[in-house]
Amino acid sequence: MCSMRYPSWEEFIADWEEFIKGSFGDRPMFPTLAPETPTFMSMPEAKSPEDLEGADAVIIGAPYVATTKETYAGVDRNEWLSAPKRVRQQSARYQSGYIQEFGLDVFDHLKVVDYGDAPIPAEVMRDQSAENILKAQAAVELKVGHVLDAGAIPIVIGQNSPCGSYAIAKPIAERTNGPVGCISLDTHWDIQPIDFLSKDPRIAGSASWKHKMYEFHENMHPQHLVEIGERGMLEKKELVESYIDQGARFISSWEVRDGLGMKGVARELDRAYDGTKAVYVHFDMDVMGGAGPAPGDILGEAVEPIGLSDFEIIKIANEVGKRGVTGMSFICIPPGSAVVYRVIVYVIMYMLAGVVMGRQSGTSLL
Repeated sequence: MCSMRYPSWEEFIADWEEFIKGSFGDRPMFPTLAPETPTFMSMPEAKSPEDLEGADAVIIGAPYVATTKETYAGVDRNEWLSAPKRVRQQSARYQSGYIQEFGLDVFDHLKVVDYGDAPIPAEVMRDQSAENILKAQAAVELKVGHVLDAGAIPIVIGQNSPCGSYAIAKPIAERTNGPVGCISLDTHWDIQPIDFLSKDPRIAGSASWKHKMYEFHENMHPQHLVEIGERGMLEKKELVESYIDQGARFISSWEVRDGLGMKGVARELDRAYDGTKAVYVHFDMDVMGGAGPAPGDILGEAVEPIGLSDFEIIKIANEVGKRGVTGMSFICIPPGSAVVYRVIVYVIMYMLAGVVMGRQSGTSLL
């Protein structure tokens, strides 16, 4: 397994002062949520639901890993748990919301705030009983619900299900009067009938959350699912073919590279919007595999060949932003690499740029 050491906060600050100040001049120090945790892109912190008024998008952290062991997928559990903090740390290096490729400053058009981390109970990391997992899920649901009720897009930086996936889909489905579409990037379908960790039918776990999403919510159906990135020999034939038979659009990473291309992928995204009132967008970052800016082995046992590249993932984010996003989430963020955390920053910012583009052109589908 690839061994990478993420810099300490003190090292990060020292490098930040040398690089940012040395290259671009003085800039005010970023606001922080907690020691070693700046707000995302130095945006204002929202401490209560009242602070969400007027927001267009809201960042929420969901540091949860589905294990009580010291490692997950062969990688230190604390490395996974650090993802929300480290994504925020890496976002602090950027000067503004100005994206050069588009000639657009996101923050000139959208109000973005950071709502901190969901208060996931510490005991769930010691005892992953179904009851504790449901408490952790509820902590994320509550914050996501606050954001949806404020009319903003919740963007949840998590690590495992249900806290980084179903906990976002559920409040969206409950608040939508009509069908809800889903666009999901992943290496795994996550359509097993039962959570392998808890064996409890109430839990929308790491390998089962998508199955539970459709089982629990009548206004969500595979016919409105666009599933992107799976490949290889990881799934049971009958499960995958069942979803395809129900109308899901499956785009393997092989198809992306072997003719469909990114323009074709963009056209296929419309399937999630056709006849729906909301669209939930989910990025499981093990879809990157070894095709991104860091070695594949950084994911430990979760890595698979033929992963999507960082560009392909960021491009899809921009395209869904143009069409509209009700809620967005991340899990399985490859741990320990600064540049991979920057990929998440890009995914969020290029998605938000897409939101601006869609609104300006009048082509948003939501």
